[in-house]
Amino acid sequence: MVATGFGTATVIGALLLMLPVASESGERTDSLTALFTATSAVCVTGLIVVDTGTHWSSFGEVVLLCLIQVGGLGIMTLASMLGLLVARRMGLRMQLVAQTETKSLRLGESRRVVIGVIRLSLFVELVTAIALTARFRFGYDEPLARATYLGVFHSISAYNNAGFALYTDSLVGFATDLWIMVPIMGAVVLGGLGFPVIFEVTRSIRRSIAANGARPGWSLHTKITLLTYGALAGAGIVAVTAIEWSNPATLGSLSVGGRVLTGVFHGVTPRTAGFNSVDVAAMHPSSLLVTDVLMFVGGGSAGTAGGIKVTTFALLAFVIFAEVRGEPTVHVMGRRIAATVQRQAITVALLGVGAVMSGTLTILLMTDFDLDAVLFEVVSAFGTVGLSTGITADLPPSGQVVLIALMFLGRLGPITLASALALRERERRYELPEERPIVG
Repeated sequence: MVATGFGTATVIGALLLMLPVASESGERTDSLTALFTATSAVCVTGLIVVDTGTHWSSFGEVVLLCLIQVGGLGIMTLASMLGLLVARRMGLRMQLVAQTETKSLRLGESRRVVIGVIRLSLFVELVTAIALTARFRFGYDEPLARATYLGVFHSISAYNNAGFALYTDSLVGFATDLWIMVPIMGAVVLGGLGFPVIFEVTRSIRRSIAANGARPGWSLHTKITLLTYGALAGAGIVAVTAIEWSNPATLGSLSVGGRVLTGVFHGVTPRTAGFNSVDVAAMHPSSLLVTDVLMFVGGGSAGTAGGIKVTTFALLAFVIFAEVRGEPTVHVMGRRIAATVQRQAITVALLGVGAVMSGTLTILLMTDFDLDAVLFEVVSAFGTVGLSTGITADLPPSGQVVLIALMFLGRLGPITLASALALRERERRYELPEERPIVG
């Protein structure tokens, strides 16, 4: 149902974008371009084959916004909300479907979670839109209507980690503007942490205030997500800033403050936001590799970010640490990690690596582009990031189809695969004789 929902939204979006009224020129957009753009929007990726601000009309841009919002919130979340509004009740099946997208931990919380997802999303998007609108209006003398439109578009795109921008160079023109970059980074982080984490943190704050400062404990999921997300963001910021500090084509031409702000931005946005404030193609290969890793890991579970998710990455690290120490079980922050969860993390990660390697090899065989550029593009598509070295539009139609498949797989794969693995768990009624193959 999840795959069908996203697929249906993509097809409808492609058909709307093919209408002559959707293009600035008034001509019909070809089917592959429309399908690629619709997939990128629904899967909140941000990869483009035509310039968003010049090719699409206002109608086309509004269609993109709707697709981004639908993709970010999740088809099943919206379906659950509609069922709640129409019937004033939510059946068991619909609650389970809602859990697939929102990762609600308890069945009875599904209704509250779905409503909370809508409220949280609209609140963050509204606050970000107000901040951006004010900056565009008073900092760049845009008319109020135009400033509002720019603020709303980039707010929705940022919170949903979509990376679509109405400027040809994305956000390069605002690289040193603190009042543009900070709100966008804030929306990106809030969207990328995941709904369960935001809910738990805000609920913890409210209970702490009510209990005169006594902070309720966080779940293991929230602790792992916040710790890993912060650690990877910090490592990415330091690495990218240090590598690009003297590169005249990226950070080298900026002031010290501008270099720091841009370095922070490019350490945060690879968590699947897709905006760029420097020319990605001019970045050092080492920076591209660091960005590849950040894009592949992605953000938090049940959020608007893609990738294999930071919890999956952290669980793999915990498993390695326990194995190196010779411990028979994995213990993390006072809790024992179930063996089934460990296997699920390994499966999701390795299948993700397989998808990236297959996509990279396929496109390399089709084109003459370097490995750095192709790998970056493939990881960006699978991680639903949207950063690009500029080769997307130059790929042959077959190469663009590969990216479409990777974007769709990257958006749905980790969600549906993890759920399917959990649901297929069964007890083995007998065991075979044990034997240990040589490892290493």
